[in-house]
Amino acid sequence: MSKKVEFRLSGAGGQGLILAGIILAEAALRDNKNAVQTQSYGPEARGGASKSEVIISDNDINYPKVRKSDVLLALTQAACDKYIDNLKDNGILIVDENVEIKYKNNINIYKYPILRTASEILGNKMVSNIVALGVINGITNAVSVDSLKKAILARVPRGTEELNKRAFEEGLSLVNNLK
Repeated sequence: MSKKVEFRLSGAGGQGLILAGIILAEAALRDNKNAVQTQSYGPEARGGASKSEVIISDNDINYPKVRKSDVLLALTQAACDKYIDNLKDNGILIVDENVEIKYKNNINIYKYPILRTASEILGNKMVSNIVALGVINGITNAVSVDSLKKAILARVPRGTEELNKRAFEEGLSLVNNLK
């Protein structure tokens, strides 16, 4: 049986969600799966709406856009409000601890201190995207941990590899500690 998972990573510009989507897609390719990544963001470089979409499949991907997501990451309230209606029934909603879920039945909701972990534990809010990747993969196991680590280290700015490795591990441990 083939498996296809559609991800929508959303938040504000400057949170690194485009890079997170690229890393997730690259990890899938490293696992010999098919993947496609698309992105959009508002006119503001920082602070405007941002989303990255990734489709991972064992088979060919016929359409590169996410129609209804299986997994929605929302790091901001605005992103959650905007995209929650496009989450499939029984889909996975992953939100930062500050996001309020106002409605929506038949979804699996996971709330984690993603932004706080980046800023307070790691001392750098710029790695919240990598913390989020750890959380996403801890919940979904969409790609192998090894492939995701390799993709992270291949894509993050030089000199930040250790910080980003720790961010990924912190994201994974958020999920493991709350299972």
